[in-house]
Amino acid sequence: MLAVLLLLLTGPPTAPATTSVTVYYQAPPAWSTVNIHYAADGGSWTSVPGVPMSADSGCAGWHVKELDLGGATGMQVVFNNGSGTWDNNNGGNYRVGTGIVTVSAGAVGSTAPCTTTPPPTPSPAPPPTSGEMLGGDPRKDSIYFVLTARFNDGDTTNNRGGSQHVKSGNAANGDPMFRGDFQGLVDRLDYIKGLGFSAVWITPVVLNRSDYDFHGYHGHDFYEVDPRLESDGASYQNLIDAAHAKGLKIYQDVVFNHTSRWGAKGLYTPTVYGVRDSQWSWYYSEKVAGKTYHPLDENSTGNTYNGDLWNGTAPAGNTCPDFGTPTGGKSAEGYSLYHCQWPSPTAKMFPPSLFHQCWIGNWEGEDARSCWLHEDLADLNTENAVVQDYLIGAYQKYIDMGVDGFRIDTAVHIPRVTWNRRFLPALQNHLTAKYGATRARDFYIFGEVAAFVNDKWNRGSVNHSAQFFTWKERATYSADDTTAALEQFDYENNLGTGNQPTSTNAFLTGNTYHAPDHSKFSGMNIIDMRMHMNFGDASNAYHNGKDSDDSVNDPTYNVVYVDSHDYGPNKSSVRYAEGTEAWAENMTLMWTFRGIPTLYYGSEIEFKAGQRIDCGPTCPLETTGRAYYGGHLAGSVTAGDYGVVSSASGQVATTLSKPLVKHVQRLNRIRRAVPALQRGQYSTEGVSGDMAYKRRYTADGVDSFALVTVSNGATFNGIPNGTYVDAVTGDTRAVTGGSLTVGLNAKGNLRVYVLSTSTTPAPGRIGDATTYLK
Repeated sequence: MLAVLLLLLTGPPTAPATTSVTVYYQAPPAWSTVNIHYAADGGSWTSVPGVPMSADSGCAGWHVKELDLGGATGMQVVFNNGSGTWDNNNGGNYRVGTGIVTVSAGAVGSTAPCTTTPPPTPSPAPPPTSGEMLGGDPRKDSIYFVLTARFNDGDTTNNRGGSQHVKSGNAANGDPMFRGDFQGLVDRLDYIKGLGFSAVWITPVVLNRSDYDFHGYHGHDFYEVDPRLESDGASYQNLIDAAHAKGLKIYQDVVFNHTSRWGAKGLYTPTVYGVRDSQWSWYYSEKVAGKTYHPLDENSTGNTYNGDLWNGTAPAGNTCPDFGTPTGGKSAEGYSLYHCQWPSPTAKMFPPSLFHQCWIGNWEGEDARSCWLHEDLADLNTENAVVQDYLIGAYQKYIDMGVDGFRIDTAVHIPRVTWNRRFLPALQNHLTAKYGATRARDFYIFGEVAAFVNDKWNRGSVNHSAQFFTWKERATYSADDTTAALEQFDYENNLGTGNQPTSTNAFLTGNTYHAPDHSKFSGMNIIDMRMHMNFGDASNAYHNGKDSDDSVNDPTYNVVYVDSHDYGPNKSSVRYAEGTEAWAENMTLMWTFRGIPTLYYGSEIEFKAGQRIDCGPTCPLETTGRAYYGGHLAGSVTAGDYGVVSSASGQVATTLSKPLVKHVQRLNRIRRAVPALQRGQYSTEGVSGDMAYKRRYTADGVDSFALVTVSNGATFNGIPNGTYVDAVTGDTRAVTGGSLTVGLNAKGNLRVYVLSTSTTPAPGRIGDATTYLK
C-alpha cells in the first residue's frame, strides 16, 4: 500500500539517462592498430583485446572511439596494439569520465585534439620526487664505484635470483643476483665517506628486463626505477637525499645506446612468437588482460610474467618472416624452436625508425655506431627524434631528482654529432633551467668510450677514440641526423689523427697556471681508457696518459681507474692482482696526478683479486669480480669526516684495518687539503724522476703549488723560491736557488712538497704514517 502511495505521489521511476564518452588516444608511432579495452563503472570489462579505435582523419597520430556507457558516469580504460603491447597507465589504468576525453603520453585531458582553438597545454604533473645536486667542481671529488645489486643487502625482501638462479650456481651459494639495494647503500654511506670518497658512482637504476640483469644495463622502462633496488623508506630519492646529507654526490650510470632485447616500454616492445603447448607452457605466462611485467613477481622457477610479449599468431603489421614456423632446431631442453621466438636485429622484429637492424661487423667502422652489440642489447636508432625525446625525457627526470652527474655507458656507439646536436645540449638546457647557467656546469658528465688499445688513437680511427668525444663539431653537416652521422664519420676519418684539435688545458706554462679554454668543449668528459689499459704498472699508465693529454679538451676532468666491472688493465678479464704494493703505487699516482681518482668497490682490500670479472650466468657470481661485498661490511661504522672513521665494530672494523684502506684514506685526506692535486695543471719541465711532476692551481682566491714524486726520488729545477712543506712527512724546505731535490725509494710512497703562498699556506703534514705513506 505504501509503495502504491509513493508511486502516486512521485510518478513512475525515470529510466537512467544514457551517457556517452568520446575517447581520443595518441598511440605510440609504432602502433598500426589501436584497441580500447574498458569497463564502465559497475560493469564488466570488454573482451580482450577490446574494441577497435579508428584513426582520426582530422588529427594525425590520434585514434578515436565513441562509447555508450549506459547510465554510468565514468569508466576504467586501457589501450593495446592488438599484438600484446598495452598502455595501462603503468598498471593503474586510466580513470575517465564522460564527454570528450583525450589520453596522450600518460596525461588525461578533456578537449578534442586538433580543434580550431588549440586546447591549453595541461600543466605537467609534478615529479613524484625532486632534489638538488650538491654542486661544486667535480675535480675536488674522488669516486667510489659500486654495482648496487652486489654491494650491500639492506632489505632481503627485494632480493631476486631470476630464471638463471639455479643454472648459474648462485642458488647453491644462497646468492641471488639482485641482492644489494639502495637500503644497503644508505646503510654504508659512512663506510664510503670513511674511506675518504665524496662521490658514489652507481650502476643504472632504471627498470631492467632480461634473464640476468642485476647490473642494470638491460633497461626496459627508462622512466621507472627498478623495484628490486628500492624498499619502503629507501627509494632512489631517499638514497640521493641521504648521500647529500653526508656530503656525498651520486653519479648515475645511464644508457642512451640500447635497451634490453624486449625494447623500451613507452617506445616499442616487440611481439614474439609463443605457444603454451606441452613444451613451452612453463615459459610463456598465461595472458592476463592489462597485466605487465613486474620484476618482483617471480614464479617458482624465477621467471616473471611475459604474457605481454608473446602471441600465437602473427600480429597485425608483422614483418618477421616465417612467424611461428619451426626452425628445425632445439632448445637446451630439447624443445622445438620457432622463427621469431626471440628478438633479433636481423629478423625485422623492430621498426627501423626506432631500432637499428644489424650486428656490428667492424668495431672501428661506422657500423659500430649503428648496429647491435649483443643479442640482449637492442640498439636504439638514436638519430630518430622520437627516440631522442624518449631518452631525454627519461634522464631529465633523474636530473630533477637531484643526481650530481651521469656516467654514460657505451658512449662510443652513438655518433659524436648526435651527442653534440641533441643529447648534450638537451641535458645542459634542462640543467640550466633548474640551476642557472653557472651552477649547471657543476653537473658532471663522463662517457665510456671503450678504446681497448694501448696507443693514442684507436687503431687510427679518430671517431672511436676517447678524446674525440670531448670536442665540439668543426664542420656543418646535413640537417638529418642519420645523414649527418655518416658525413661526420667520413669527414673526421679523412682528416685523420694528425689534424685533430689540441689543447693546453692540462699544462702549466713553466710554473704558471693559465685559465683553461673550454670554448670548444663538447660537454662530455671521458674515462681515461688509455691509462686504464696501461695500469699493469703505474709508470706505464702515467707515461701513456701524458702522451694523450694534448688531444683531450681538458684531461684534468678525466676519470682515472685501474679496473672496473668490465675489464682489468690491458683488457684483462680478471680483477687486478699484481699485489698490494703495486695497488698502493697505482693509487698514489691516481690521487696526485691529473684527473679524478676512481676505485671499483672492494679494491681497497683487493677483493676477488685475480678472479674473472664476469662470466654471465655460466658460473656463480661469488667466484667473480662482481661478487657480493656485504659480508665485509657487517657491523657498524660511523665516519667523522672524509677519510676519518669515528667508530667501527664487527667485520667492517676488520675491513677498515687493511693496509690499502689506510692508504686510500690518507691519500684522500691529502688530496682534499691541496687544491693543486684536485684542479691543478701540471708540468714536467725542469723535473727529473720517473713519476714526478709539478702542479698548480691559481683561481678562485687560491694559489696552490705542489711538487710531487711517486715511489722514486726527483729533482725539481726552476721552481719558485719559498718555503715548501711535505704533506706526507711534514719536512720543511727553504728554497732559495730555484731547486729542490727529494730522496725517495719506496714503491707506493709519496712526497708532496707544497709551497706556502700568500693566499694558500701549505697545510703541513696530513695524517699519520701508514704502510706505504711514511
